[in-house]
Amino acid sequence: MVTKAKPKVDHIDINTAWCKGCGICIGMCPTKVLEFDENLKAKVVHLEKCINCKLCELLCPELAVSVEEEA
Repeated sequence: MVTKAKPKVDHIDINTAWCKGCGICIGMCPTKVLEFDENLKAKVVHLEKCINCKLCELLCPELAVSVEEEA
């Protein structure tokens, strides 16, 4: 069986107006791509570590996270 690699992530967009700072995306990220900023909102700090699991996007209750794949 042949499996395809997931596309690399080009960008993770966090809508800070929607982010409530719950930390779910930060806590669930297996590679610690996200951290809190000075306003206790999620921010991307290590995009190069992203494995495109999309847990941040899928689990955000406010729909504030969007993972954009490379074309």
